[in-house]
Amino acid sequence: MTETMTETITRRVVQQHHRGSFSWNRRPSPSKVCKFWLAGNCRKNPCRFAHTDVTAPVNRVLRLNRSSFRESHDPKKEENIRERKQNLSLKKKNEVKECHPEECEEKVTPCASADATTGDVDKSQCTKICEHWMKNSCVHGKDCKFLHSWCYGDGITMVAQLQGHNKAVTGITLPADSDKLFSGSKDGTVRVWNCHTGECIGVADVGSPVESLISEGPWVLAGLLNSVKVWNIQSNAEFTLSASAGQVYAMVAANGMLFAGAQDGSILVWKFNAETSSFDSISPLKGHMGGVVSLIYGANRLYSGSMDNTIRVWDLETMQCIHTLAKHSEVVMSVLCWEQYLISSSLDRTLKVWAATEAGELEVTYEHNEEHGILSLRGMHDAANKPIMLCSGNDNTVCLYELPSFVERGRIFSKQEVRGIHVGPAGLFFTGDGTGLVSVWRCSSDSTASSDKAA
Repeated sequence: MTETMTETITRRVVQQHHRGSFSWNRRPSPSKVCKFWLAGNCRKNPCRFAHTDVTAPVNRVLRLNRSSFRESHDPKKEENIRERKQNLSLKKKNEVKECHPEECEEKVTPCASADATTGDVDKSQCTKICEHWMKNSCVHGKDCKFLHSWCYGDGITMVAQLQGHNKAVTGITLPADSDKLFSGSKDGTVRVWNCHTGECIGVADVGSPVESLISEGPWVLAGLLNSVKVWNIQSNAEFTLSASAGQVYAMVAANGMLFAGAQDGSILVWKFNAETSSFDSISPLKGHMGGVVSLIYGANRLYSGSMDNTIRVWDLETMQCIHTLAKHSEVVMSVLCWEQYLISSSLDRTLKVWAATEAGELEVTYEHNEEHGILSLRGMHDAANKPIMLCSGNDNTVCLYELPSFVERGRIFSKQEVRGIHVGPAGLFFTGDGTGLVSVWRCSSDSTASSDKAA
């Protein structure tokens, strides 16, 4: 019997797909066609179902088995494929390649160079600390092109590190004629350290984060939420000054009074009572529209920096605000008195030097720009009695500037930002960072230091 055209085409298509893997001479079931065969993927030989369907249209068989034909015959599809390949190639070229330390060292301009004869790396001009060394993971040792030190600068050395706090240190103070150092932290404790041994000899749990810590005579005072905790280190007296004003961010003692900058924008005031050896509350100073985060006293004036981006000047005879300075665009984090000048710092990355005019107003006479926001300012003198300003930034460094030139004298590095700075005697100063570490530093052996003022 002569084979029909449909049967011929069907047989050839199936033979091409199965490549002769089964025989056409077996006896299929006459009533059922193999659905896997119709889909072009039956692998049974023999199969109990029919591998033929003479009634199926030719285009049906071809459609089900089109995977066996090359699709390159469609010019439009070939063009789309070429475009996709080109786009993928361009995407790979534009991708950032993973950086390997060995490759990066050759690309980065080093801050230290190697001696041509000995091969030793000269780090005298290096001002960048090795980030891997800070994590104890640098593998280059003395050949590293970056600093393996927590500081640089003439006469700046680390004396000790005091570990105990588990959250950021916000205040440090060394009372006059005392051999005990006090530190306050956001972990809700005030720690007492032996200055001779560096050991922690006492811990006071105050129940809430400490945001400021100062001392005045025998008094040690910690700024807390809605209160100030007070200790007398001579009589061992202890009490709390309460005030519903939120967190106490900053404190300063002057003219027999204690001033405390509060979260609600007020400056709380207590007057020392010698008869009762306590503090009596008097009317607060009000005017700021945001929390008061910095205070300094100088020339019978109280200067306050606030979250409202302003500085207010208060006359302590009248207890009135006499000036409002609004040149900063961010929070005024710190204020410092130096000679006849006021220096302010802000998160707007600027240091501003203010001076009085003939009319009695305060104007900016100099502005110094930093790359990062500025957190705290303190002042001291070096061995030659030159004023030095300590300036901590939110880049985890403390920079030492000479005044009035603002020439950088050196720099201190830390793992997290430094908020607590205190200047002690004989060239000592102390820093507390966000990890809870208190560090002791010396700026040359015969330096003399002031407290919070640089003169």
